Amino acid sequence: MKTLSRTARALPFAGALLASTALPALAEMSSAVRTTSHEVKGLQAPAEILVDFWGISHIYTANQHDAFFMQGYNAARDRLWQIDLWRKRGLGQLAKDFGPSYVDQDRAARMFLYRGDMDKEWASYGPNAKTYTEAFVEGVNAFVQEVRDGTRPAPVEFKIAGTQPDLWKPEDVVRIRSHGLTRNVVSEVRRAQVACAAGLDADRLRTKFEPDWQTSVPAGLDPCSIPKDVLKDYELGTKDVSFAMPQKKASLDSHEEFLNEAMANVDRIGSNNWVVSGSRTATGRPILANDPHRAHGVPSLRYIVHLNAPGMSVIGAGEPALPGISIGHNGKIAFGLTIFAIDQEDLYVYELNPSNPGQYKFRDGWEDMKKVTETIEVKGEQPRQVELLFTRHGPVLAKDDAKQRAFAMRSVWFDPGTSAYFGSSDYMTAQNWDGFLEAMNRWGAPSENQVYADTDGNIGWIPGGLTPKRVSYDGLMPVPGDGRYEWEGFIPLSDLPKEFNPSQGFFATANQNNLPPDYPIKDRKIGFDQWADPSRFQRITKVLQSKPKFTLADAMDLQNDDTSEIALRLIALLKPLQATDEKQKAALALLQNWDGRETADSAAAALFEVWSSKHLGRATIAATTPEAARPIIGNGSLSAVVDYLEKPDQALGADQSAARDKVLLQSLSAAADEVSKQLGDDMAQWKWGNLHQAEFNHALKPLADKATQAQMTVGPLAMGGGNNVPHAAGYNLSTFKVTSGASFRMVLDVGNWDDSRAINTPGQSGNPYSPHYRDLASLWATGDYVPLLYSREAVEDAASERLQLTPRK
Repeated sequence: MKTLSRTARALPFAGALLASTALPALAEMSSAVRTTSHEVKGLQAPAEILVDFWGISHIYTANQHDAFFMQGYNAARDRLWQIDLWRKRGLGQLAKDFGPSYVDQDRAARMFLYRGDMDKEWASYGPNAKTYTEAFVEGVNAFVQEVRDGTRPAPVEFKIAGTQPDLWKPEDVVRIRSHGLTRNVVSEVRRAQVACAAGLDADRLRTKFEPDWQTSVPAGLDPCSIPKDVLKDYELGTKDVSFAMPQKKASLDSHEEFLNEAMANVDRIGSNNWVVSGSRTATGRPILANDPHRAHGVPSLRYIVHLNAPGMSVIGAGEPALPGISIGHNGKIAFGLTIFAIDQEDLYVYELNPSNPGQYKFRDGWEDMKKVTETIEVKGEQPRQVELLFTRHGPVLAKDDAKQRAFAMRSVWFDPGTSAYFGSSDYMTAQNWDGFLEAMNRWGAPSENQVYADTDGNIGWIPGGLTPKRVSYDGLMPVPGDGRYEWEGFIPLSDLPKEFNPSQGFFATANQNNLPPDYPIKDRKIGFDQWADPSRFQRITKVLQSKPKFTLADAMDLQNDDTSEIALRLIALLKPLQATDEKQKAALALLQNWDGRETADSAAAALFEVWSSKHLGRATIAATTPEAARPIIGNGSLSAVVDYLEKPDQALGADQSAARDKVLLQSLSAAADEVSKQLGDDMAQWKWGNLHQAEFNHALKPLADKATQAQMTVGPLAMGGGNNVPHAAGYNLSTFKVTSGASFRMVLDVGNWDDSRAINTPGQSGNPYSPHYRDLASLWATGDYVPLLYSREAVEDAASERLQLTPRK
């Protein structure tokens, strides 16, 4: 396998590198291309799929219908179990295959489906959305039918589970919303819990408001009225499918874990992207880079594919169950996304009618809740009837007839045009900035920063997403549902900021607050408490500013950059301190002399991550926050904690500096003790990568035999990185196993497309017995890439498999 290694990336990166170095080797390796032929029902004309050495499918068709048909067919060929489970989870059809323990999850999932007008839904995405989806679903179904007919073997997962893949309807693709991200309802509930326990002032270290903002308890809200498990159905409706053990009803403890994890994900679930003008690159061409950060899994969340048809040639990554490409290029323009933290959801609290608990107060009268009865098929049992309740705002999450209260969630999910990432089917064929803007003005969810570049040398940035217009409130706490706190439509997307050919010659986003300082936030309340710590953005910007002639190798290095800006801020606080015992002295010296790089072989990185993620925040909160609020706040926001420690106040007492230093030293000692238990007492032998490891385990692994379990496991792989560095690698606080980060990375040489690079871990295929199930994982772990080939000539030279497909009558 030929890759661009770290050594090669350290060399000057020229456009001829691929042609002079990679392609001859690939041509030599491609002499034994495996060719197969197959007839496919529903295909309109002969088509071809060339699979390169890295498992990337390049699809060539005679018309655009067949391009999307073959995208669906190919997604099923490589990822059938994954996309079938995605559909069943999203539509609430798990119990039909897996039994009664999934009924509650099915019921919850159905609460969050889109139930509006389908004509408005399709029209929201642009002129081709429905036809693309119909063709895509036809392709998926063509492969599914072959499996169901026995003309193709079922993937091993269906044999393990004893199930069959289902046929799809086009509307299935867009009605499912619960795989998207719409922001802060968990934080609203947590803030209400803190306000109930100790007042709103106690909440300041749990999250950080950006831009600077002062919130208050909404008039008419009793924060103590919010049930602790009010979001249990939200949790069930959005969670992944687990096969580890028979599912049980969510306990309060497990729900607390969900809330804590959701808050921690503000920094873990995000992305990096940047675009650099040709005036600042070595080649004179723009460079666009993107590495979206989400939860890791096998198969990967994203899938790389190349679609070719007359008038269209687009390559990049999308989610395998959706038509189109969301991150990539089309030969003319390039695009890449990160989260832009629009607050797109609210929790509403209702007063129920004492004489009719099926009614809730709204303005001057009582409104009936809408009742929807759903039938859930259950394996081995009779179908079950479940009742779902809805208010004008959304699904009822909890109802307490005794206290005459009900709670519902409003989300943009219930508005047309908000199927997650589906809007990319519109912008991926744009040919210039104006066309891209037009498509982005229809983007609904999740809210995104899009960076842009084109072969004319232009670069740009535009955020997109439905932005609720909240006039009378800020969206930071639950609100009464009696009509005082309504969304007054949506802020026009034209009112969001944007940049075209910025004067500094680059633009970068990393989920940080990137609203301009003069943005009228009082009139346009975008969101306040879901922006990521700015450390990743600060490091990316520092590197971009330092390189007047940026290269593709620089871009790949930057995506794997382990330098922590927030660590450097904490090191500055530790520099003047004196230890009180020998072990503390050694721990202090380890960080005082550290450069802030979280490499896999770093002892200091191991200590820092354990300290900053588990001990520093809790110690700071214990010293400054009323006791009743501490269990709710937990570790708090590291960003808010570090800000506070740099400028402590009277909450630490009269001698604030001395109290602050005590917090730093005592929490550091506790962290050193924990690392010693994990890695031994000899600090010289500590390595972050011995704690921080990536392991990919298929969800069905617990049900498989030992031989198949081994095939389903990838790793463990020692990792550098962390939560707040460009090389994002979030982890479980109990095991330190890597759980999230950039499973997909892409670096594009805009205009010399064959020089572009990408990686997708652990591999392109979802089949545990395919070589492409795991072949990219070790490259990804060491920061390496594979070519993202675009020209037909380069693809032919790199082909390892050729699938020739013809219509079957």
